[in-house]
Formats: sequence, structure tokens, C-alpha cells
Amino acid sequence: MNELVKCTGLCRDFGSVRALDGVDLTLEPGKIVGLLGPNGSGKTTLIKILNGLLQPTAGTVEICGAAPGPISKSLISYLPDRGYFPDWMRVEDMVELFDDFYADFDRVKAGEMCLTLGLEPGSRIKTLSKGTKEKMQLMLVMSRKAKLYLLDEPIAGVDPAAREFIMKTILTNYNEDGTVLISTHLLLDVEQVLDEAIFLQRGRVVLHEAVDSIRERTGDSVDALFRQMFRSDMW
Repeated sequence: MNELVKCTGLCRDFGSVRALDGVDLTLEPGKIVGLLGPNGSGKTTLIKILNGLLQPTAGTVEICGAAPGPISKSLISYLPDRGYFPDWMRVEDMVELFDDFYADFDRVKAGEMCLTLGLEPGSRIKTLSKGTKEKMQLMLVMSRKAKLYLLDEPIAGVDPAAREFIMKTILTNYNEDGTVLISTHLLLDVEQVLDEAIFLQRGRVVLHEAVDSIRERTGDSVDALFRQMFRSDMW
């Protein structure tokens, strides 16, 4: 099996709170995968471990056969759930920085995406609206030809029209030989693009299945199954 990501017995504790509890997970190349669960289910913790920003308390993680580190960071394009760029920098400064830092960064694609997303290269980040800052981050992340795209809540906090626009941007710009892992609890907005769904509940993987298989097995949408399984966790 051609494994891009492999997690075995993965646990992460924050003091007395166990955020991840024995996660076993395998991802293959060429997939769009939804990491789905209510708030507090462990989605961001898992993504940060895959990206090497957090260390597991127990268990192992492999990205293309290696533990998270400098090699895996060169293969992963990460969109965090919050901005982290200095306000004094310009959009064009960030493009320059990513171009210098990542060998797989496509500067031509970045320019095309700036036009599509309505980003002015000379604009300072501090002058951008929240939605425009999110578009800038998306442009930088999707301009890389990565093996693994880790997108943490890319459509949270934006209106439905913007969600559709963001999903279209992701679909038309990712490396099709890579895998996109999208963390969200807004399943209705992403279900139509997913190949696989991972349901995470209280730090455990309770379902990992192809979306078409879920629909055939249940006779319903993945969103409907999600609401049924997590109803008690969403209130």
C-alpha cells in the first residue's frame, strides 16, 4: 500500500485532558479527505502533530515513511486556523518569502491566484479585512506543489458565498498527486468534493470510510450521518 500518512496508537495529552486517544489512521496519495468532528474533537491537535508543531504523548506518526521533521515539512503545505503573518508585511512580501523558503512554490500560480482572489500585491496585511487575509493565506498554501495539504477550518467564519469560492479555489489549485486533508465541522459545504471522511469524536477515530461507500451503506448523505452521530456533542 502506498501510504502517505500513517498514525499508530497516537495519543496527545494536555495536562489531565486527553485530546487524542489511540488514533490509528492511514492516508493514501491523491485523495481529498474530510477530517470531521464537532469543536473539541481533536482535529486541530491531529493536524498540528502531522505538521510537527506538537509532539505526541504516545504512539507514532509517519509522513512518507519518516517521522515529522525537516523532510516532512518540505512535503506539507499547512493552512492554520488563524493568521500568523506580521501586519507590516505586504502581500508581495509574503509571496517573496514563500518563494525563497519552499522549493515547490509556484510563483506564477501565486500571481494568477492573486488576480482571481482580488489580492493587491502592494497591500499591507494590516489593511486587509479578515476575509481577505484568509484569501491571502489560501493563495500562499495552494501555490505549493505539496504532497500533503493540511487545511484547518478553511471555511470557518466566512459567509456561504465565500465558502463556495474558497472550496473552488482549493479544488482548482492543489497538486492532484497529493492529498488534501480538510478539517471542518461544516460538512454540508465540503461533502460534495470529498473522497473520504474521517469522523473524529473525543479524540478517537470512530469512522474512516469512502464517501461513496457511506452513501451506499446508509442510503443517506454524509452530512446526515454526521448530524446523527454527533448530535449529543453539538449541544
